[in-house]
Amino acid sequence: MAHGDGQLTHELDPQDHGPRDACGVFGVWAPGEEVAKLAYFGLYALQHRGQESAGIAVGNGDNVLVYKDMGLVSQVFDESTLNTLTGHVAVGHTRYSTTGASEWQNAQPTLGATPAGTVALGHNGNLTNTEDLLALVRERVGDHVGELRYGNTTDTALITALFGSYAGQTLESAAVEALAHVKGAFSLVFCDESTLYAARDPQGVRPLVLGRSERGWVVASETAALDIVGASFVREVEPGELVAVDADGLRSRRFAAAAPKGCLFEFVYLARPDTQISGRSVHQTRVEIGRRLAREHPVEADLVIPVPESGTPAAVGYAEESGIPYGIGLVKNSYVGRTFIQPSQTLRQLGIRLKLNPLREIVGGKRLVVVDDSIVRGNTQRALVRMLREAGAAEVHVRISSPPVKWPCFYGIDFASRAELIANGLSADEICRSIGADSLAYVGLEALIETTTVPKNDLCRACFDGVYPIQLPVAADHDVLAQPVLPGMPADSPSQGCDSPDRDGLGDAVRMGDPNDGLTALAQSGGASDALRRP
Repeated sequence: MAHGDGQLTHELDPQDHGPRDACGVFGVWAPGEEVAKLAYFGLYALQHRGQESAGIAVGNGDNVLVYKDMGLVSQVFDESTLNTLTGHVAVGHTRYSTTGASEWQNAQPTLGATPAGTVALGHNGNLTNTEDLLALVRERVGDHVGELRYGNTTDTALITALFGSYAGQTLESAAVEALAHVKGAFSLVFCDESTLYAARDPQGVRPLVLGRSERGWVVASETAALDIVGASFVREVEPGELVAVDADGLRSRRFAAAAPKGCLFEFVYLARPDTQISGRSVHQTRVEIGRRLAREHPVEADLVIPVPESGTPAAVGYAEESGIPYGIGLVKNSYVGRTFIQPSQTLRQLGIRLKLNPLREIVGGKRLVVVDDSIVRGNTQRALVRMLREAGAAEVHVRISSPPVKWPCFYGIDFASRAELIANGLSADEICRSIGADSLAYVGLEALIETTTVPKNDLCRACFDGVYPIQLPVAADHDVLAQPVLPGMPADSPSQGCDSPDRDGLGDAVRMGDPNDGLTALAQSGGASDALRRP
């Protein structure tokens, strides 16, 4: 099966990508249904949350089988593969890397042995106490268990190993006890041979929702994924809650008291516009942000245009509030995806023109308000402003539907490091001059919070104000889980994959693509954890 190598992606500028969520997770318990295909469509709906790797694990009552590989959901799975994944419970995952590099062996769900059977686990978020957890796992069972011994360097493999370290306990009771030790942001979806589980950290930083289908239950990162598979929204998985679904029905247990701190950036950018968070439509919220932006930062102009597609709802709101006509001034190529083709130097110099092109007859001679969701390094906005001026725009006024991003995220969003965030060292006027715009303005933090209708104290706003709701380690190393030479392998072994000795029988259950298919050349990213070690 052909896979893209990531050299040309959907992003406008791979060197200045927008904030990326760590992962999307999906789980389904539905006897009599094709659960692997339901998981496939659920992951398809969550593809925006992770585009480096994808995987699905299925339990049939007797065993758990997982298939995972690098690439998009549609690249990893086909009809014949899904037909081999039969059972009544499934969990799926689509990934961007935070802890653990973008490599084949770090794809999820991860597998691990437990005293009662096997666990397959998918994780959205980022832990802040991996060193403590690794020490705990080493003390209890060593670190040559599960996928840790295969070279998996993710905190997900660490949680999986921790679940398996409680001798004589069921997976459910082990999870309740283990999760009390886990710190950071985590929304987990996992299963054994017969039961579906979902858990959310006590702060509920990353989203996780519960839905009901005709024959069972569904859990997912966003309500949009429930819609896609025909499940009705029931409620959010509560912070500090573990949910289990099996033949006896649904049950809930608490492993920690709730202290809500939901991610504010989900409303701005990460979530699909057709998702609901805390009972609030994301699209409606973004339109209202645009209205607030127009009231706070009006400008004389002829046309409001979005940077597609993330800036579209806010641009609609800005136009409605300001009375300035809304128009489409930039056309996005929706079919640019991962490809084998390496762009030539000439094409690289064209930059974002591969993906966005101005409508000259629309923008020519016009005073433009260009609405986007955020500015990270500033390279993309600089190129956009230049492109619009070359297309004949008389003025370019940039409006951003979030406050300046000045702080990195340690809870599962892959921002740039603080040193690379342009708003960290420059004022709005200085950034305006840097990107070549006629004016630049951001929506205020208080206005943004008000549009969500969520109480301020129930939101994580750290990327905007530097107030981190979960304690961070004094120092951290995102490679703390790395094992350069795996146990039982010669030092010069070229493989870090499934050629390792199979000490707990998991090798037969893990079915992955070829680790030497060229995808290991994907750019490695330390993600959020890496920012702890940088200025």
